[in-house]
Amino acid sequence: MSDDFQRRTSEQLISFYTQFRAELDQKPTTGRCMPYQWWERPGRLSGIWMVWDQMLQEYARELANIINDLTNHVDRLRAWHIVVDPLSDEGKLAATHEFVDQLGTIALGLPYAIKSRFAVAAGHLCHQANMSKGIDDWKDEFPEGNLYLHHIEPFGNVWKKFRPFVLALEPLAGQKFRDASANFRHAYNHGFSPNFVVGVSGSVERKVGNDGRVGYTFNQSEPFTLAEVADVLEIERDHCYRAFEAFQELIGEQMDRIISFESVPPN
Repeated sequence: MSDDFQRRTSEQLISFYTQFRAELDQKPTTGRCMPYQWWERPGRLSGIWMVWDQMLQEYARELANIINDLTNHVDRLRAWHIVVDPLSDEGKLAATHEFVDQLGTIALGLPYAIKSRFAVAAGHLCHQANMSKGIDDWKDEFPEGNLYLHHIEPFGNVWKKFRPFVLALEPLAGQKFRDASANFRHAYNHGFSPNFVVGVSGSVERKVGNDGRVGYTFNQSEPFTLAEVADVLEIERDHCYRAFEAFQELIGEQMDRIISFESVPPN
């Protein structure tokens, strides 16, 4: 590869990124920013709530961070769409290779990560807050490994705000998202996913019928446009906002109960 070719390639990529920043900077953010340190508690809590308190600080901050990342990624995808859509196939390939592929891959994986983090946060916080329901009966027993909503339900069902939280969270990264994204995360990690912007991807699928006969199907997938990806992720982003609000309500209920527990003098 000649020095002149590398120089021209670099100049082209710099031009693409400059256009992207101009598009991104001139358009207002389409979503919302999840707040930080949104809860209040009077005074200091006793030592038995140290784990709950520290978990709340860490989990609430990281949930806000990752949801805000998704909001920003939606805006970035829309800005990149404006830049790459009119380009030649050669220009699209250069832009996607340098900028878009990584952004799109990460963005389409975020709804699953956010849903899992909500489950971890709500599950552990409910478990710790359950001490306020009767500390003498509380046992520090909690499932290990990956947590899904059905794992944490026994710990959350004692809270009135837990069911609304679950109902708000369930649509996130659900079947509608898997269908709309061509089950991108699964295909990317376990097979061959559709491309972004340019390039038809094909796959040969082997199937065994009920009679034992083997057959093969030949499929091809058109590339995602970045506007399509942004549209799909905007729906997931709004699911995140509703889940975050329901999470805040759940924590508010726990905080009220803990404060009430603290105000009762020991026997």
